[in-house]
Amino acid sequence: MNLHFEERHAQHGYRIGIASLDAEKSLNALSLPMIEALAGKLAAWADDTSIACVLLRGNGPKAFCAGGDVLQLVQACREQPGQIPELARRFFADEYRLDYRIHTYPKPLICWAHGYVMGGGMGLMQGASIRIVTPSSRLAMPEISIGLFPDVGGSWFLARLPGKLGLFLGLTGAQVNARDALDLNLADRCLGDDQQAALISGLEQLNWQEQPALQLNSLLKALEHEARAQLPAAQWLPRRAQLDSLLDVADLPAAWRAISQLQNDQDPLLARAGRTLSEGCPLTAHLAWEQIRRAKQLSLAEVFRMEYAMSLNCCRHPEFPEGVRARLIDKDNQPHWHWPEVSGISAAEIAAHFQPAWDGEHPLADL
Repeated sequence: MNLHFEERHAQHGYRIGIASLDAEKSLNALSLPMIEALAGKLAAWADDTSIACVLLRGNGPKAFCAGGDVLQLVQACREQPGQIPELARRFFADEYRLDYRIHTYPKPLICWAHGYVMGGGMGLMQGASIRIVTPSSRLAMPEISIGLFPDVGGSWFLARLPGKLGLFLGLTGAQVNARDALDLNLADRCLGDDQQAALISGLEQLNWQEQPALQLNSLLKALEHEARAQLPAAQWLPRRAQLDSLLDVADLPAAWRAISQLQNDQDPLLARAGRTLSEGCPLTAHLAWEQIRRAKQLSLAEVFRMEYAMSLNCCRHPEFPEGVRARLIDKDNQPHWHWPEVSGISAAEIAAHFQPAWDGEHPLADL
């Protein structure tokens, strides 16, 4: 299995739990066995009084985690068109339970989010009590390109970004660097890519018996001070006013048109965002607009329950399998969307993606 656990000895008999995603060739994409193993180990560490702190990281220089391993899931969808594969019910339920556990974890949980942090990787990172980015970090929710939607709690954290930035990032899959992540409260600290060993050594030396929160904060501040000069320039906060104005519209088709018109903008960041959306999935855009609107009034648990229904319904419809085929399987980058026009998707079709896809009690009712 592409996941490793270890425990490092710390002061006074305490230990530091370290969970390492180890699927470097797939940029540490999360498979169902990885999700289940990580959930089980986090539960055990939560109950173990000798575990003072947990570090979650990804092996390899390129990525913490570039998303979920959706290839098997989509294969099951393609074999059962119009139905919801049992694998989908299990995968999304287990993934969202894991993400919720991280959000509510009773001990310090540090996520070292270097390199690519996308989709499922964002789901792991955003719930951590201490979210560390590095100068190499590139955060994104790129589901617009594969016909899904910004899940794994994306409704929650995108809805809480300043102004219209969450909507913009959800619609365009635009990447966020370390400075942006700090600016937008998508990260707590920026450390150098070469400082992970120093962090672990510091955790081993802390006195976890006396004021551990104060000591941990001091350690992180000292490490962050050393890395301050490596921070990249901000990308999105300086453009907030422009994007807020651009997305001051009444509905998703208007937002689609406004962003798509940026394709030839002199600003390369905005031009790239415009191209990505214009080549993306119109249904995904509608779902992103609606999920962010709804999430502003929901609790975290309610967000995951909403997203679970959305995910299952996406597996029943053709856009998600087709997007993954075009981008990740055949790699022709020519998806043939069932609903190719953003104005051609009815409100009833969008609303249907939020409806229960099971009998009886919600499978995530106990969150």
